[in-house]
Amino acid sequence: MSPSGPSSDFLPGIELSRYCYREFLAPVFHGYPHAAALLGPGSEVFGFDTNRSTDHDWGPRLQVFVEDETGELAARAERALPREVHGHPRLPGALEVAGLGTWFRARLGFDPGEPTVFDWLATPTQLLAEVTGGAVFHDGTGELTAVRTRLSWYPDQVWRYILACQWQKISEEESFPGRCAEAGDELGAAVVAARLVRELMRLGFLLERRYPPYSKWLGSAFARLELARESAPVLRTATGAREAGEREQALATAYGHLARAQNALELTEPVDTAIRTYHARPYRVLHAERFADALLAGITDPQLRGLSRAGAVDQYADDPKVLVPQGPCPATTGNTARAITAAVHPGLSGSR
Repeated sequence: MSPSGPSSDFLPGIELSRYCYREFLAPVFHGYPHAAALLGPGSEVFGFDTNRSTDHDWGPRLQVFVEDETGELAARAERALPREVHGHPRLPGALEVAGLGTWFRARLGFDPGEPTVFDWLATPTQLLAEVTGGAVFHDGTGELTAVRTRLSWYPDQVWRYILACQWQKISEEESFPGRCAEAGDELGAAVVAARLVRELMRLGFLLERRYPPYSKWLGSAFARLELARESAPVLRTATGAREAGEREQALATAYGHLARAQNALELTEPVDTAIRTYHARPYRVLHAERFADALLAGITDPQLRGLSRAGAVDQYADDPKVLVPQGPCPATTGNTARAITAAVHPGLSGSR
């Protein structure tokens, strides 16, 4: 088996962490209210890790949530977890013993018990996926499960708004591949088509109420969606097409798939899914802004009704340093997503 793929003796990171909790840490915390989990960054949290993942930033790690996060219990846990487990060295900071609220505020930048509209729009989907993915090994109080459930998806009105903005984002470029091709710019047409494919994939996650991960795992996670069975083949065709007609047909087919999926949610009255020309030009498009219009018309939250169609931070920022913040406290270490969101939606900044 290739070292880049799974092998019979590879133990996925989630199972390695589960083993660490069961064998070494559960006895330490026995009798104390606590929760234990593997959350946060890393391919293992999403179940995408393979042998290849083990060459850096991979090893036994987990979080234990307790009320007393700095006392003797934490010190005992540090001593109990070996420096190496199943041949994999323990990384610095691999064991986090923290209060539940403290840990989530450090990861997300807001109180997980009371997220505001601003919090939802300012938090990259990668971070939301990290804290709602992974695995919970023990939750004696139920508090961790309650927080993860609360953060598992956007509130209904926020979801509708972000969905509308995603349709608007597609609308703004859906005519570009045709125009580029007509101008003799096949490279430009391919680039814009690839951008549209990415946005259609992200739309698929929104339709199925799943947080899209960052670019490295976007395709792998998309393949798990129900929509991917129908949409993935034509999206691949759109990115690999060698001539304008094939590219246009593939994109048009994908638009139809996702438009029908949108209507099936019954969030609005049905919107016509027929492909049409772009004004007087021969390019075949959906005019996706019609779906945005329908969704926005049904929004009643006064905070959301007054916003532009910019959407959430992932819809107007495209830098990994913003959308994939690193470090033990990504919400405060190099994460500018909240500052950018405050600039885009100034009326929401700090609102509760």
